[in-house]
Order: sequence, then structure tokens, then C-alpha cells
Amino acid sequence: MCLICLANGFGQDFQKDSSIQTYLNQIPEESRSNPDIVKAIERVRILRANRGRLGKKHPSYESVQKQVDQAEQALEGLIKKYTSGEREGESATPKKQMPNDSITKNRNPANPLGLSPDPIENMQRSARESGFAPWGYWGGNPETYSSWKDHTNRLVPIYVLGSDLSKYRDKNSVYRDPNKIQYLYGRVPENTLNPNADYMDLTDLYDLQRNAVESGGKKYIFLVVFDGLDFDTLRASAIYKKGEVGYEQGRGTGLVFQDFDRCVSDFAYAVTSPYGREITVDVDAQRLIENPTQLGGYDPKLGGASPWEKSRDRDYLFGKSRLSFHAVTDSSAAASSMVTGRKIINATLNITNQGDELETIGRWVQREKNFEIGVVTTVPFCHATPAAAYAVNVSRNDYQDIARDMLGLPSVSHRVNPLPGMDVVIGCGAMDQSESEISQGLNYIPGNPYISEADLEQIASNNYVVARRTQGVFGKSILDQAVEHSILQKKRLFGFFGVKFGHLPFQTANEDFASVGKSYSQQDRLENPNLSDFTEAAIRRLETNQAGFWLLIEAGDVDLAAHENDIDRLIGSVLQGEKAVEIIIQWIESNHFWDESLLIIASDHGHGFHLADPTAFARARSAGK
Repeated sequence: MCLICLANGFGQDFQKDSSIQTYLNQIPEESRSNPDIVKAIERVRILRANRGRLGKKHPSYESVQKQVDQAEQALEGLIKKYTSGEREGESATPKKQMPNDSITKNRNPANPLGLSPDPIENMQRSARESGFAPWGYWGGNPETYSSWKDHTNRLVPIYVLGSDLSKYRDKNSVYRDPNKIQYLYGRVPENTLNPNADYMDLTDLYDLQRNAVESGGKKYIFLVVFDGLDFDTLRASAIYKKGEVGYEQGRGTGLVFQDFDRCVSDFAYAVTSPYGREITVDVDAQRLIENPTQLGGYDPKLGGASPWEKSRDRDYLFGKSRLSFHAVTDSSAAASSMVTGRKIINATLNITNQGDELETIGRWVQREKNFEIGVVTTVPFCHATPAAAYAVNVSRNDYQDIARDMLGLPSVSHRVNPLPGMDVVIGCGAMDQSESEISQGLNYIPGNPYISEADLEQIASNNYVVARRTQGVFGKSILDQAVEHSILQKKRLFGFFGVKFGHLPFQTANEDFASVGKSYSQQDRLENPNLSDFTEAAIRRLETNQAGFWLLIEAGDVDLAAHENDIDRLIGSVLQGEKAVEIIIQWIESNHFWDESLLIIASDHGHGFHLADPTAFARARSAGK
């Protein structure tokens, strides 16, 4: 198929729009690649497509029509300038312009505007520039593409391979029992007791993991966290990958963990709400200064009894309802609940509302079962989710001390008796520098905000093999060599990679890493492994321990993309995480370990995306091919 403008997920060749072609005919050929002209024409085309998709009876039609009129006037003004030679600072004879590489790289006679061949990228650009998308929106206003960039209280999907979830859902749901709710929240929150609840809670994942080891004979525990993934973004990703709308509710189809059927498996959805919202803390003294006044809970009548049920109060899921308020979780409280079985206060790590330390499932299997334990992530290695696997701190932002807990060094929370440390830690943050970090307290060491050079030197001289992003060296090779050395030398493994701002390069839906407003150098791509490489390296190192291992894998860039309301990057991040799941499944199956393995795929919280037209993502997949 020719390169087609697919900004709205359906094919509309701009050449078929006679008025757009008329505009093009008025512009000198040498000026058609000018960025101002290209943007103006594309905006007119996008807005017209949106208007046509809505129809005159839609409540947003008049608003979009006004935007169309304004865009057409702006374009006509530009055309006058370029045809009359009256551009500011130029003579009447237009100068021949050098082509703009970002615009002309895909130009051909069928695509004189040089638009991206990536349909999802075009969908994202269209939505961002016009402020509207007929296929979906972020927040509570369907007329505005982006009106919410934070977490929500949505129920999130949970998948399990190698076990089932019958102990935690339907008649066994914790939300049917006031005593269990009391234990979770320290009270029975308003409208939270539900005699018909079929959903579970994130804290149930701790019990699932512990029971799997204690009574289920499981030796290999994998907890894969798609940070910030909820039902609608998962569904958009699955539809895009499969190229068809395969489901409207339930377990779904399209991704490997949805379709896998060669072992016992199950699907459920969970409440994510924390004990309470973030409070003031003293990082240096490791003290909670106050009690939370905004507390957790879940009201199914307002939020929905399932993740696909429409919320009756669009403000409830955002924590803004006047009818019923329940705190919305952050990643540290959510991840801590998965690994300790307890609800905690937002922005803290594995510490009760009374300030008592909680032991994570990773630390328990390390102490009681001689398991080796590890984490891998696409974001800074000591960010909230990987940190929750092991560290204890009153603040998720005290990165250097969290790193010390994870790597077995004395920290502000374990000054005298440091934690034993993790056997494998692989993540990002290697390219960042900061001279001052108030949130990290008085012991902050200027330089890398996640781990000091002194601490790096100490672990390297003791019991870790360190693999670090190195200029001009293929990142996967560095990591592979470090794995071999750690095995031969019987040492632990620390991998430190990433681009500036602490993450791996963001994968897009078509895997070209070029999203709207973001691109990466060849060095960024080559000098960094990917999440699958991280996962494979961790397994290779951990499998040498005959007693067993526990491994957390985080697709953390799902959350970063959701915070920026970028559907292109979000789908790419989900697909990258799916590949890591495939690596795990391949390892289990090649060793015939399903009887000894538990694989959990979970989200820690939702975001505010609403999928309005799922067929747009199916069409985008077909067009992208």
C-alpha cells in the first residue's frame, strides 16, 4: 500500500481530498518541504478527518469545526506569504530551501508531505496537535485527548501461569469480608465492603508467592510488573499486535500471556488503593512525621465492579470525587503491597504506617529458602518498583540509600546491620548527574543521583561484577561478558545502563524507537541492551543456584509513556515487556520446569486512558504492514 495518512487509524489518502491538493498546487514545489507548510497542511487534514469521523450530531462537532476554520485560515495565510514572496526578511524571489531531513526522509510521489509510515505515530501526532482523537482519550473528558496525566484507582489486570487465582477472587475475595478489609486498611473504608465482589487485591500476590514456595514446591518465582498498565491500554496493545479486535472484556487475546495454554493459568483483576496518600517524612531520621488524612479503599459502584465496566463518577477514579473519596496509589505503595502483603502509605517503601519495617517476599526466600534474588527494569534500578523488591525507606526518592540496601551496603535505614543485598540488579540511570538532591537527605553524594561512584567502587571490589554502559561498546556484549565473569567468579551481578533521564530508549509500537518529539542516537541504541537482554542475563546468572530464585522484571516505561499520554510509546513498551515474558516462558519450557515455576504478570496501578474505538488500532496494524 502507498504511504497513507493514517493519523486517525483509518486510511484517508490526502490526495483524494481535492481541496488539500488545491492547496498543494498553489505552493511552489521548492517550498512544499518547508516545516511550516507541512505542519499547517497536516493540521488541516487531521482536523478535517476528525470532523468527518464525528458527524454533525456529535456534541464535539462544532468545536472541531471551529478548529478546522482556524487551521484553514492559518494555512491560507502561509500560502499567500509563500506565493507572494512576502516572508519576513526575504525578497520577493523565494530562495530554494534545503530539505528538512525529518520531513523528507519518506518523501515519494505518493507522499509529498513526507509523513511517517508508522500509523500509530501518526495517530499520536494527530491527537497531540488537534487535542482530540476519536479512538481514545486520557482523563474524564471524551472531547479532549489529554486531560489527565496521573494514576487512577482503576482495577488492574492480573495474569498467572503455573498456578490459579481461585483462592483470591469471586467468593474468596477479601472485599467480601469486613475483617480482612479491616486488616488491610486498619478500618473498613466507606463503600468498600462488597458482598458480590469478584476482584482480588494486590496484596494477595504476596500470599500467592509465599504459598507457591511453602506448599506448592515452586523454586522459580517470576513477578513481571507492567508499571501503569490498565485494561484499556492492555487491550489497545493486544488489538494492535493481533490486528483485530479479539475481545471486549475478560482475559483477552493477542499477547503471549493472554493466549498461553500449555500450563495451568488464570486471570483476575485487583484493587490497587494504598493505605493512604503521601505524608511528610524525615529522610535523615527515617521517621514518618504525620499520619495520613486521605485514606484508601474502593467503591465498586463508582469505580466499576470490573475494569471494563464504565465508571459512574468519572472523578472517582482520579481521587477527586465529592461522592466518595479513596486515595489513589503510587508505584512504591503498590509494589510494596505485592511483595509484603500489606497496604502502606504512598511514597514509602516496605514500612507500615507505624514506621515498622516489613520483610519482602524476596528477602524471605533469601533468608528461609536460600534462594538467590534479582530485579531488572527499564528505568532507574532503584526506582519505586524495583526498590520495593528489597529496600526499606520512608521515601522512595532517597535513591542512593535505596541502592545501598539493594546492594548490601550500610544505608540510612540499616546503618549498623546492612541487608544482605540482592544477587542480580540490572537497570538504568547510568547517564544522569546531579549536584544536589534535597529529597535524599544530608548524606547525598553529588554525582550520579542513583548510586555514588564510591559505592560503585566498593561493590566492584567486593562481590559484584559491574556491567556499565561504555562509549563505543555494544551494550549487550558488555552485559553478556559480565554474566560469564559473575558465574565463573561466583560473584553477584550489577548492570547499569540507560540514556539521559534514567531509562532505556523508549520502544514505539512499530519498534523503530522514533516517537513524536523524541529520537535516539545510534550510540543510545547500540550501547544499551533491551529488557529481554536484561531478563535473559538475570536468568542465566540466577539459574546457577540450585536452591531456586526469585526475580522481579519491570516494564517501567509503560508508566512513563502513560504519564505523557503517548499511546505510541505505551504500546511499544507493552510489546517490549511481552518479549521479556516470552524469554521467561522459553526458559521454563526448555527446562521442563512448569511444575516448579510460578509466573505472575501484573500491573501496579492504572492510568486514565479510555479506548473509544478499538478498531482504529486493528486498522493501524494492517496499514503498518
